[in-house]
Amino acid sequence: QVQLVESGGGLVQAGGSLRLSCAASGRTASSYAMGWFRQAPGKEREFVAAITRILFDTYYSDSVKGRFTISRDDAKNTVYLQMNSLELEDTAVYYCAAGRYDGASSNPRLYDSWGQGTQVTVSS
Repeated sequence: QVQLVESGGGLVQAGGSLRLSCAASGRTASSYAMGWFRQAPGKEREFVAAITRILFDTYYSDSVKGRFTISRDDAKNTVYLQMNSLELEDTAVYYCAAGRYDGASSNPRLYDSWGQGTQVTVSS
């Protein structure tokens, strides 16, 4: 199993940007499809973005498409989530996840390993 540690969260004004990082250890991240999920207070965890292994195809939720970009650097065992044009509704704890499956999926059950999360707060 791979261990995941997120970083880069914080407080930002609406319209601003943040870049989240997810560092993998234990096993090489290149073996895994990687995803980002988020959970706002009182809400269920929801899918944000995913990226495949090998070809680095990407998949986004409709709510972040065009504003967020997921990428990966397998040489650094790190996955990133660049978040631009942040909105109040983006406030949540963001989780990185890794899954040993082919493709890029929004189904959390396909992900075997999860990080502890990093808080993103967007203020007006």
